[in-house]
Amino acid sequence: MARKLPKIELHCHLDGSVRASTIIDIAKAENIELPSYDEIEIKNMVEVSPNCTSLDEYLKKFELPNKIMQSKESLERITFELLEDAANENVKYIEVRFAPQLHTKGGLSFEEIIQSVINGIKKAENIYEIKGNVILSCVKFMDIESGLLVVEEGRKFLNKGVVAIDLAGAEEEGFANKFKCIIDKAREYGYRVTIHAGEAASAQNVIDAINLLGAERIGHGVRIQNMKEAYDLVKAKGIVLEMCPTSNIQTKAINNFNKYPLFDFYKDDISVTFNTDNRTVSNIDLTNEIELIFKNFKMNEKDYKNIYLKTIDATFADTETKKWLKAFI
Repeated sequence: MARKLPKIELHCHLDGSVRASTIIDIAKAENIELPSYDEIEIKNMVEVSPNCTSLDEYLKKFELPNKIMQSKESLERITFELLEDAANENVKYIEVRFAPQLHTKGGLSFEEIIQSVINGIKKAENIYEIKGNVILSCVKFMDIESGLLVVEEGRKFLNKGVVAIDLAGAEEEGFANKFKCIIDKAREYGYRVTIHAGEAASAQNVIDAINLLGAERIGHGVRIQNMKEAYDLVKAKGIVLEMCPTSNIQTKAINNFNKYPLFDFYKDDISVTFNTDNRTVSNIDLTNEIELIFKNFKMNEKDYKNIYLKTIDATFADTETKKWLKAFI
């Protein structure tokens, strides 16, 4: 049933959603050395193990995909294939996020990197019934100058494929202050703002992301269930949570599905959305993610429709795209 439902994905990392076969193809074409050229072995290297103990361990799975994402051709192809995979499970709209800083090893400029990803989206839009936009991620372990450069270089693409700024990567307590100047500049230029927070650290990071950085959406945010102040702030301000159940259980942000707070949040009028986070690393697609929610929480199609309609409002898409998305439900 879930496969036929129209879907929207707001939290999907490009480098966490690369086909294993494509990693091998690009490596051969561009003479990049891999530890193996066997598809099953590569899959094992890029998919997270059931024994994963933390977000830090989970993030190590991105090293191999990023190795082959250093040319215009590879970035365009991987983006196109992500939208192709999404379209094949009836995803109508997707916001693809990635960090341009991670793709400069082959000498590409930030402009070339961003343009290549937009080209991949446009190519898929011309073939499939799907639309997409880009969220530029600043990575928390990189320096401030690098983050400011992402904001500056992405500016020319604003509302021409790029819609928002994000802070991603390993989560430390109190990171918001360090990156405030980057996000302030982005907001000044007209970027929308979504921030990874409340996943591998406390819900105080969610409070800071909202109050200091002006976050409109929070990536993950599961830890608000343990902190009333953060929970109440998210609810009062109508902040949207980009929830990624399978990923959150793999990183041990939540121990198991029975304790996953998505449906409790929804029943208490907190805006929640369904997302994969990383299709390859987590070995999940949006259909299976939604089926897990249906199965574990007795969600019905009326609930799904409500969440879909609220997700439309939560997108960083233009009015015309939002209207188009409403026609599917």
